Amino acid sequence: MRLKSRYIVTGLLLLTLWAFSCRRDKKDPPVNGTSAYIQALPAYFPPYERSTVNPLTNEGVALGRMLYYDTLLSSGGPMAGRSCSSCHLQEKGFAMPGMAVLPHINLAWNRHFLWKGDVEGTMEDILRFEVDEFFASDMERLKSNPQYPALYKSAFGSGDITREKTAFALAQFMRTLVSVDSRYDKYLKNEIVLTDKEMRGYGIFFSEKGDCYHCHGSPLFSDNAYHNIGLVQKSANDMGRYRLTGNSSDVGKFKTPTLRNVALRNVYMHDGRFKTLKDVINHYDHGVQHGEYLDPLLDKPALGLTDTEIDELIAFLHTLTDSTFINNPQFSRP
Repeated sequence: MRLKSRYIVTGLLLLTLWAFSCRRDKKDPPVNGTSAYIQALPAYFPPYERSTVNPLTNEGVALGRMLYYDTLLSSGGPMAGRSCSSCHLQEKGFAMPGMAVLPHINLAWNRHFLWKGDVEGTMEDILRFEVDEFFASDMERLKSNPQYPALYKSAFGSGDITREKTAFALAQFMRTLVSVDSRYDKYLKNEIVLTDKEMRGYGIFFSEKGDCYHCHGSPLFSDNAYHNIGLVQKSANDMGRYRLTGNSSDVGKFKTPTLRNVALRNVYMHDGRFKTLKDVINHYDHGVQHGEYLDPLLDKPALGLTDTEIDELIAFLHTLTDSTFINNPQFSRP
């Protein structure tokens, strides 16, 4: 009861300190006759760095949305004949059943991308990589579609279809994929009251009892960093970020995925080794393999969660499911 009371008080203090009405971010200046795209974000969300070279516009976002769902984007590489949406389904929180892909959720706040951090920088940087290498996009394929020249002209003032503009449009659309309306968000905005079970899970999550919050803090539920979480190494790929940096301190480190909409997934970890949330919690509870490269945050005795506490923690994780996000027609196939 003391733990529950402490976290209810903490929640109330947060409600008092935060202004909960949605703020409207400053409009990006229109360019080439475009109109600024306005994002409404809760006041408790941190601002993200706005692009000065690729401001959000309605026209750019519309083009990016078309490209996101179009198999014409891919002409080679590992994704030949597929689209972004082939591995990132909206109804699954832009993740993919049976595939260990990082979800396209709240990426506007990221500076590190992919499981090992192959790309660091801006959304434009990761989308340049996607267009140039992952999809090996052939602009002639896009030019062959009679819709695209007009869409590119509307978004960028010229009908010329280039790799740069393609990456920029995709970056604009993906910046709009923001999940901010889960039950947890409604609780923070004082719109609903979580159940007793959910609140007990909340207390476990945000305390040393569950010790989840160090890497999955609110509101993004990812620190966008890399950690070795003590997984049993199953292949050479389990060397993680070390394969890029050659730095021994990066052995076994992978990016922290966001937990927003986590209950919609059915594979977890970089290799999809776990199939349920309970599997994941069991790993952190008593399955962590201790060794030289283990993250110091996990270098401690087993958590010792009871079955009831695990159920309560799972109940809280379900409050991060955002039905508005997964049903938003602005994010769906055009």
